[in-house]
Amino acid sequence: MIWQYKTPGIPDELFERLDGIPLTKKEVRLLILSALKLKENSVIWDIGAGTGTVSIEIALLCPQTKVIAIERDADVANLIKKNCEVFQVKNVEVIEGNAPDCFTKLTQKPDRVFIGGGKSVKNILLTLWDYLPSEGKVVAMASNLENLYQLSEGFAQLRACNIEVVQSSINRLETRGLSQVFAAIAPVFILSGEKIS
Repeated sequence: MIWQYKTPGIPDELFERLDGIPLTKKEVRLLILSALKLKENSVIWDIGAGTGTVSIEIALLCPQTKVIAIERDADVANLIKKNCEVFQVKNVEVIEGNAPDCFTKLTQKPDRVFIGGGKSVKNILLTLWDYLPSEGKVVAMASNLENLYQLSEGFAQLRACNIEVVQSSINRLETRGLSQVFAAIAPVFILSGEKIS
């Protein structure tokens, strides 16, 4: 087994990659997992799953949980499947489809959702809210000002409860030439809110 630890935080380089497909960095994944407040026997939607890093971390941490990784691009969906094989996870189902249009085809409703990407994150957020039960939770990542604004506006429109916003500011020690320097990881915002009805 490539990752034999119970704790999350898989090194980025252990994941298979495709050029141009972003990978959620290890330190950011830890913040996302914390914000999700995971439980066993849950159903989690990972929308815009990309490389599959968040889905795989959840699947390993909560083996009784069903993770549905949604990705619109066929090559990227296949990359997620490949990474699932690498980490030997069996509780991730990869759905190739556009969010939010594909939501009606999903048979299992989520109690937790992570929005890692998508063309219109506000539309995705507003649409998925009806699928959440009371006390369901959404965690979303914004790496640009437009998505931060859309998500903030969406949570406000939905009157989400217990809203939290965290901005990451992470530096990693890297070797460059003969020196070791601290290199910044691009900051992201992690927003979360709960549905209380």
